[in-house]
Amino acid sequence: MAGALGSADGDRSPGDALGRPLRDLRVSVTDRCNFRCVYCMPKEVFGRDFQFLQREELLTFEEITRLARVFVACGVRKIRVTGGEPLVRRNIERLIEQLAGIEGLRDLTMTTNGALLAPKARTLREVGLRRVTVSLDSLEDDVFKAMNDVDFPVARVLEGIEAAARAALTPVKVNMVVKRGVNDHSVLDMADHFRGTGHVLRFIEYMDVGMTNGWRLEEVVPAAEIVRSIDAVWPLELVEPNYRGEVAGRYRYRDGAGEIGAIASVTQPFCRDCTRARLSADGQLYTCLFASRGHDLRSLLRGGASDEEIAERLITIWTRRTDRHSELRTAETRPLPKVEMSRIGG
Repeated sequence: MAGALGSADGDRSPGDALGRPLRDLRVSVTDRCNFRCVYCMPKEVFGRDFQFLQREELLTFEEITRLARVFVACGVRKIRVTGGEPLVRRNIERLIEQLAGIEGLRDLTMTTNGALLAPKARTLREVGLRRVTVSLDSLEDDVFKAMNDVDFPVARVLEGIEAAARAALTPVKVNMVVKRGVNDHSVLDMADHFRGTGHVLRFIEYMDVGMTNGWRLEEVVPAAEIVRSIDAVWPLELVEPNYRGEVAGRYRYRDGAGEIGAIASVTQPFCRDCTRARLSADGQLYTCLFASRGHDLRSLLRGGASDEEIAERLITIWTRRTDRHSELRTAETRPLPKVEMSRIGG
């Protein structure tokens, strides 16, 4: 299969219509979550009566691993396991172990809200997970509880972060979505807390993902504003990206206390270097975080398609890709339907 799909080092991986190679795959393992964050799964929409995917609709671990092998053969080098909340998927450690065994995969990571991380961190590392990214939007319990909307305390997320560090799931990245008038006053407290810890705190502009979070442009705090506020207290210097397609602008503290990241997908779109594909829990392939529709890979899997046939379909989809929503959002004359972030993991 490798001969038809590309070389083992990914040098011949397909470029899309704008020349962007396929390098990163985000795999959502569930559309369920134990939080109801207001910017992702607001409770008034994702309430008690909301119909989540049924078990038979979800890809099995074996199906996910098979697709992941095809993606790696097509040039993917990094896989991030997401959700919903990936740690609510039963026996997720078994999937991590299967993915970690894929030849040619260089990086295997996970994004989690941290609620269930502390007791699982060491096992996840032992079965092959390399790093984790933990979402934490404030150190103030009242602010954080208002944002996660399930009364979950900050302390237990911090326990998960420290457990990940002890398990060598490092560097731990901590993602803070900043929403004006809600938690923007927490920026300096968060920076102060994580300075010198070895963790990388990343500030994310509040994004117009999906159709249910009530996004408004005036609630976006520009990444440049965040960086300026931190630089005024602890001077920063810009750092070169680690790789093509890295979404976070990197800044290093001049006093050597580590670095922060700023993800500015609203004010400074990075579509031109986007190398990411997203696989939903029910086997839909999305070529953009803001996509209106996906491409059904589950039917191919369950319909008896060979790996070669799946790869040909994947390459066709990717080479025709023209997505650059963030660059074009201001030119849109009418809002287009978009898949919810809880389906494809952000």
